[in-house]
Amino acid sequence: MIPDANHQLLERELAVDDPWRLDGSSFEQERYAQMLRMSRCNGDVACALEVGCAAGAFTDMLAPLCQRLTVVDVMPQAIERARRRTGKWSHITWVTGDIQRFSTTEQFDLIVVAEVLYYLKDVVEMHAVIRNLVSMLAPNGALIFGSARDATCQRWGHAAGAETVIALLNESLSEVERLHCHTESVNEDCLIVRFRKPGHSSEQSNVGY
Repeated sequence: MIPDANHQLLERELAVDDPWRLDGSSFEQERYAQMLRMSRCNGDVACALEVGCAAGAFTDMLAPLCQRLTVVDVMPQAIERARRRTGKWSHITWVTGDIQRFSTTEQFDLIVVAEVLYYLKDVVEMHAVIRNLVSMLAPNGALIFGSARDATCQRWGHAAGAETVIALLNESLSEVERLHCHTESVNEDCLIVRFRKPGHSSEQSNVGY
């Protein structure tokens, strides 16, 4: 679960017009562009999951790529803001809840989880969430992960960041592409990685990268 201090921090940040400068920052726009490019790599997406929607900036970009999109966020304020922003899309399902407890029998072709997991209490919780996400990812599906790096997250007071989570994801998924996004600011330094879930053995020879 998100610790109380982080929950309160998120509430304060979501109270402003452009939390985290997601609309006004060239760094954030480049990060979104790269995540969107990676999301397109498998072609058309029948069913996608976005974990953590902030104020809906990336949700609005991702929605046109998907036939169905499920969005999960622990903060009701984030869901409400994102829902307002993406009102033109009718194929989005909104879920207010903790990703540690979210489950569905649906298998997703694409999962996007960015700038979220470092809010968890520790590496044990991160590992549990990753197992949950991998279980919901369809064979040959893509998972796009993005996060500030370990040193940055630790400076912010979080347990871990990109490098730690990438190592955990590599235990069960295949890393296909990694990109380092950064500027001269010490707070604008992240890794974006595209993973693929191995398919059934009979399908392996037909799968390209």
